[in-house]
Amino acid sequence: MITMETVAAAAGVSTSTVSHVINKTRKVHPDTERAVLDAIERVGYSPNHLARALAGAPTRTVGVAISVLSNHYFAAVVRAIEAECAKRGLMMLLADTHEDADYELKVVQALHERRVDGIVIAPSAEPQHRALDYLRDKGVPTVLVDRFVGTTFDQIGVESRDAAQTLVEHLIGLGHRRIALVSGAAGLSTTTERLEGYCRALEAAGIAFDPALVRSGESRSEPASAAVHHLLSLDQRPTALMTGNNLMTIGAMQALRAAGLGVPNDISLVGFDDFDWADVFSPRLTVMAQPVEELGTRAVRLLARRIADPGARRQTVRLAPTLRMRDSAGVPGPR
Repeated sequence: MITMETVAAAAGVSTSTVSHVINKTRKVHPDTERAVLDAIERVGYSPNHLARALAGAPTRTVGVAISVLSNHYFAAVVRAIEAECAKRGLMMLLADTHEDADYELKVVQALHERRVDGIVIAPSAEPQHRALDYLRDKGVPTVLVDRFVGTTFDQIGVESRDAAQTLVEHLIGLGHRRIALVSGAAGLSTTTERLEGYCRALEAAGIAFDPALVRSGESRSEPASAAVHHLLSLDQRPTALMTGNNLMTIGAMQALRAAGLGVPNDISLVGFDDFDWADVFSPRLTVMAQPVEELGTRAVRLLARRIADPGARRQTVRLAPTLRMRDSAGVPGPR
């Protein structure tokens, strides 16, 4: 059986030095580290990560619980998380929550049972937040990404109120007065904050809030399409739409095309998230682009800090998005 002692003998160092190289628990001279790594490869040693986990040692793994398969935005965030983990010598274990609170709890429990060193999670809209309660009670180092919940955990996301206000002000500046909002799933901080920004822009411009112009798209394309169909059926339909995420933007475009309406000649459209084809869409979409790479990278940095210092002060980080002005918003056309 090839053991750590075998590697130590082959490298001419102590067993503790081999341990420090493998677990990165102490800085080792580069020449010594190279000798240990060469010996590991030469003798064919494979560290027993499970045994280390059972012994309570760091496993160098990070769990990620995000609804990634159905949302291109979160897929980009996860790519950034994985890239930062790789730079730090960490293994990422990804589990899709499917935005289902029951499954989210199971996913978090499973990651914890696999002894990950910490977890990055985009929490679901469940009011009880059972998964977060579990993580808090078990003392698992945790970072919330994209969605803010209280102040119990480190968390990082985008400044949504000001961003939504900027989008609506852009439409108002073009001359729009009947601006509809297709909002996200109830219970998410992003949904609440974007609605608040929408309302602030209307109030600042002296435009009365009309509840008929706000419909939930539930953060998904199909409900968003149904919401837009409803908005178009109003006696006074909107001249412009704002959507709360990329999936709802796609649903809105589908509904507008089904109704035979052109963007922006018949109706203007702006939204959140700059996805891969937003710049080649017809028309090219005006969107509030979120800094997904920075979001994922800094989430891992926050988690690494929490793992290293469990008692450190909790941090809430808000990143600024970027308005990408394209072709999908124009002056109101003739009714």
